[in-house]
Amino acid sequence: MIGLTADTTINGDAKAMQLEKFARYPLTFGPTHIEKLDRLSKHLGGKVELYAKREDCNSGLAYGGNKLRKLEYIIPDAIASNADTLVSIGGVQSNHTRMVAAVAAKIGMKCRLVQESWVPHEDAVYDRVGNILLSRVMGADVRLVDDGFDIGIRKSWEQAIEEVKAAGGKPYAIPAGASVHKFGGLGYVGFAEEVRAQEKELGFKFDYIVVCTVTGSTHAGMLVGFAADGRARKVIGIDGSFTPAQTKAQVLSIAQNTAKLVELGQDLVADDVVLIEDYAYPAYGVPSDETKEAIRLAAKLEGMITDPVYEGKSMQGMIDLVQKGYFPAGSKVLYAHLGGAPALNGYAYAFRNG
Repeated sequence: MIGLTADTTINGDAKAMQLEKFARYPLTFGPTHIEKLDRLSKHLGGKVELYAKREDCNSGLAYGGNKLRKLEYIIPDAIASNADTLVSIGGVQSNHTRMVAAVAAKIGMKCRLVQESWVPHEDAVYDRVGNILLSRVMGADVRLVDDGFDIGIRKSWEQAIEEVKAAGGKPYAIPAGASVHKFGGLGYVGFAEEVRAQEKELGFKFDYIVVCTVTGSTHAGMLVGFAADGRARKVIGIDGSFTPAQTKAQVLSIAQNTAKLVELGQDLVADDVVLIEDYAYPAYGVPSDETKEAIRLAAKLEGMITDPVYEGKSMQGMIDLVQKGYFPAGSKVLYAHLGGAPALNGYAYAFRNG
């Protein structure tokens, strides 16, 4: 296990945070690549420079993605607890549960997954392809539950934990998105530190960071990490939950907990959570026509694949914000590509003609 130091500065004014005191189990390749989205930037008028940090290419474990950064700080605790089964929950096409299944396989644990019906989507093969297919291939015990979307603690997940215990197993509980886990925000504090190091190499710092926000810990970790150099409110969350009040409250709660853990040394308040609510419609996991067009545009101009649940909506949001002039001319905007492309398979009918 390796520790990640968090004592990087930009212009000498970033606060040192105590991230290195937490055990980290390496699951990723290392720092993820930042690429300029030159063709997309030009297509949108060229007044704003768009870049992407490719969290979708961060590991060889089942297509990777943002959940692995979180799990790197959670797995040491799971191992220390002497657990033999990781128990988690998500929607039918959950990226998170796919990554929990992959990590369980990698470290030699069993995996129990609750897949709830969070998305009112009726593609004929929705529960047999994409993320859930990969979880099954990796040996996870996948159970479908017909309950609707909620980012909070779910009864079906608590029941699964008790069932593992009753069968003689030793469960380790990982909540949806790994978000409300006590260490859920640490990985994206590390993301901010990694960006700062890359900014030194690039010779500039980003004016804004765009991220999709649902269960909240990715945004929350970034908020804490970028608060260290005064950029907390430059993290622009694009709501994908369609329950923005609950999501915003959860981001703040996770951020405040994470700030204490890493000894940020400043208070975070509700106004630090920037969450734009305009793009989650018509429901969680259901892509609007505009989301589909954003997915197609990023694919056709940059060869970059985004998904209908998360990245398609944050891509739609970023494109629209650029077009509306939300980012001042000359801004350098970093799009956090969190992964999720396997979910596209569950929406094949919508993209049957491209």
